[in-house]
Amino acid sequence: MTWFADHVGEVLGLTAQHVYLAGLPLLIGLLIALPLGWLARRYRVLYAPFTVGTGLLYTIPSLALFILMPFIFGTRILDPVNVLIAMTIYTVALLVRTVADALGAVPDHVVQAARAMGYRRVKRFFAVELPLAVPVISAGLRVAAVSNVSIVSVAAIIGVPQLGLLFTDGFQRTFYDPIIVGIVACTVLALVFDLVILLATRLLTPWQRAAGGRA
Repeated sequence: MTWFADHVGEVLGLTAQHVYLAGLPLLIGLLIALPLGWLARRYRVLYAPFTVGTGLLYTIPSLALFILMPFIFGTRILDPVNVLIAMTIYTVALLVRTVADALGAVPDHVVQAARAMGYRRVKRFFAVELPLAVPVISAGLRVAAVSNVSIVSVAAIIGVPQLGLLFTDGFQRTFYDPIIVGIVACTVLALVFDLVILLATRLLTPWQRAAGGRA
């Protein structure tokens, strides 16, 4: 606790950077995964290529992907954008199948009723299918959020500042205080991300709260 008290400013700064590197790709990845998941669901021939193909991206070791980014995009090795792109790729890899399966779980009679009421494809997607798919997508998003918080810390090995630097600093000096603080900070951050997603899900699905209240 003494070490933490002496380095509060540093830890908060690294935490803010960690939130940026883990959180922004989560939003971008979701925006990319939504149309890809819809296409995979809408056209059966695309389901396997999209879900399996994007899923394979998650098997790429994070450190290798961080190092490859500068060669692919011409960025500097220490540029945080390398981490943002890599984490977006991982987020898409986790969410495309989730989105496709979530949309597939929407009851067919509900879709047919919306079609009978005159809802065209785009309006039906945003007004009926997507809202009903939110709980399942939210579950996948929570997994991706925790994964992002964990993987981002690996970028400390190439010198990108975030909470992972506390681990490398502690290991290099065989000093456990920053390591413990880093573990606690990452755990708390993952819990905060999870809570925010849960609250957003509750706001986007008011009918579930109403059903729970009646029960």
